[in-house]
Amino acid sequence: MNDTSRLDRCLTFINAQLRPRQGGRPRDRLAITFSRQTGSGAWDIARRLAALLEETGPPHGKPWAVFDRELVERVLEEHDLPAKLAEFMPEDTISYVQNAVEEVLGLHPPVLELVGKTTETIFRLATVGNVILIGRGANLITRRLRHVFHVRLVGSREKRVQRLQRRFQFSEAEARAFIEKTDRGRQRYLKEYFRADIADPLLYDLTINTDRLSAEQAAELIAVAALEQIGWRKARGKPSRGEGGGTCR
Repeated sequence: MNDTSRLDRCLTFINAQLRPRQGGRPRDRLAITFSRQTGSGAWDIARRLAALLEETGPPHGKPWAVFDRELVERVLEEHDLPAKLAEFMPEDTISYVQNAVEEVLGLHPPVLELVGKTTETIFRLATVGNVILIGRGANLITRRLRHVFHVRLVGSREKRVQRLQRRFQFSEAEARAFIEKTDRGRQRYLKEYFRADIADPLLYDLTINTDRLSAEQAAELIAVAALEQIGWRKARGKPSRGEGGGTCR
C-alpha cells in the first residue's frame, strides 16, 4: 500500500468516526497506543490488530486506522501548517542544538509548539476511538482517557537487527546504528517533552517481548486484553482470529 492510499484510509477513518454514533455506550469505544523499541515489529502487529478489531471490536462497521508517519501529515493539515515542516517533526532525529539554531533563524516554529499541535491531534484521534497511535508520547497524552489501552513492544537487539535487515535490506552494521540512533531519539523525546522514562513499565497496560510471540499472536493478545478492559469481551464474546487488512503506516 503506497503513502497516498494509506493517507486516504486515515482520512476515511476520520470521516467515519466523526459521524454521530447510533446508540453507542462508553464501553463501545476503544483506542490503543504503541510504544516500541526500534525493530520490534510495531507496524506489522498494528496492521494485524487493526484488522482483527475491525472484525470483532467496537463498534462494528466502522474502520480502524493506524497512525505512525501519517500522523505528521494529519497534524500539518489540521493546523494549516506548510508540508515542509514535516522534516522538523520527527520524534527521533532533531538535535537540541540544530533545533535552537533553526528557530533563531526563523526556519520553523519552536519545536515545543509543534509538539503541542501533535499532542492536540493525538488526543483528538484517541477521543473518537478505533485508532492505533504509534509513538510520540501517545500513551502519556491519553493516559487520562479510560478507553485507551497502552502497549509497549520490546525485543532483543539481535532479533530487532534481523527484522530491520529483512525489511530495509540493511547491513548488520547499518541496522545496529539505526536502532541505536532511533531508540536514543525516542527516549530523548519523552524525557524532553513529557518528563518521562520511555522504559518505565508502569506507563503501559501490557508489555510484549516480540522475540517470543509472532505478530499474529501479539495482535490477538492485545485485542483480548484491550477488549476485556472496556468490558467488550464479556458482553460480546472472545474475539476471533483475524489478520491482514489495510491500515495507515
